[in-house]
Amino acid sequence: MAICAVYTTTQLNPTCSFSTPASKTQTQLGFGLGFCQKQQVVFYKRSQSNSRRASVSLITCSAGGQETVVIGLAADSGCGKSTFMRRLTSVFGGAAEPPKGGNPDSNTLISDTTTVICLDDYHSLDRTGRKEKGVTALDPRANNFDLMYEQVKAIKEGKAVDKPIYNHVSGLLDPPELIKPPKILVIEGLHPMYDQRVRDLLDFSIYLDISNEVKFAWKIQRDMAERGHSLESIKASIEARKPDFDAYIDPQKQYADAVIEVLPTQLIPGDNEGKVLRVRLIMKEGVKFFNPVYLFDEGSTISWIPCGRKLTCSYPGIKFTYGPDTYFGNEVSVLEMDGQFDRLDELIYVESHLSNISTKFYGEVTQQMLKLSDFPGSNNGTGLFQTIVGLKIRDLFEQLIASKAKTPVEATKA
Repeated sequence: MAICAVYTTTQLNPTCSFSTPASKTQTQLGFGLGFCQKQQVVFYKRSQSNSRRASVSLITCSAGGQETVVIGLAADSGCGKSTFMRRLTSVFGGAAEPPKGGNPDSNTLISDTTTVICLDDYHSLDRTGRKEKGVTALDPRANNFDLMYEQVKAIKEGKAVDKPIYNHVSGLLDPPELIKPPKILVIEGLHPMYDQRVRDLLDFSIYLDISNEVKFAWKIQRDMAERGHSLESIKASIEARKPDFDAYIDPQKQYADAVIEVLPTQLIPGDNEGKVLRVRLIMKEGVKFFNPVYLFDEGSTISWIPCGRKLTCSYPGIKFTYGPDTYFGNEVSVLEMDGQFDRLDELIYVESHLSNISTKFYGEVTQQMLKLSDFPGSNNGTGLFQTIVGLKIRDLFEQLIASKAKTPVEATKA
């Protein structure tokens, strides 16, 4: 019979690798696990004479202990990335806040579980430099992808980095800030999937795809009402960015594991106000640790109008559809909602007909939506699908950690 005695003061690190045998000198040294040092696990094999012979295996760990899970979120500016981040952080518990005692203009948000970094921080040109060279922030030439890759890779491996800060107020590049490896790193911005090296580091990726019609309506509502911009200046701004958006940002959606696509409603003929929305959740099939959500019957084609005694619907009502499709040559499942909710507490009726939503208890989607009811999109498919994707990311994170935790244990059985 073999007896395993593990001498450690911290939890076994799932990113550790084993080598055996170790020297006697190594056996006598005291190493700390999880701080880029070495920890030993000694396996005692008991013979028939009850003597014990030690077989020593050496575990080498990454710098920060448990490997960080990396999530990528891509979208154009003003397309709801910040709202999505707040919903995601809420799913994991605790509010995300800027680093305490740091640069007040930092773009980073930190919670107990997540760290969100804005990829604008990897601009290689400040606002003046971009103007002089005649490029926009969307142009890859205005961004340092080498540094982005090196730092995301380092954080994923459990190493702290000094990340630059792009100051959106001054348009300048500020001194860097220290980013320690979290359990979950979210990189959000214009280019998380543009560079293949960075793309390959992602454990899961999302693209927020806002149609030109809706984007225009949103920018009018925001920039005219809140910032005093004229209609002509808004149109000019959108047109100036469009070539670079089409060339460098929009193509990234082909790589995303999930796409939230926001379109004008089809329930109101000729509507262009962007107040009632049709939202599609496009989920790639075959992604490890991710099972697409389905309505009623997995793989079927469903059309459902739930308005009635259990769901209050004012004009123009609500319509759900679900079914298989293809997207950039990939097999996908698509869940669509057109319309908006009148009462969020009734959302549990819809939730009860959805499967694979990765909730931990009945009604969790509804609870999350009610908790953040003042967030933009809470009465339509943008808020619903952002919440569901947040729950799916939590489930994916837990499965990834459980899978990695098995690796060192299984290595001892070999």
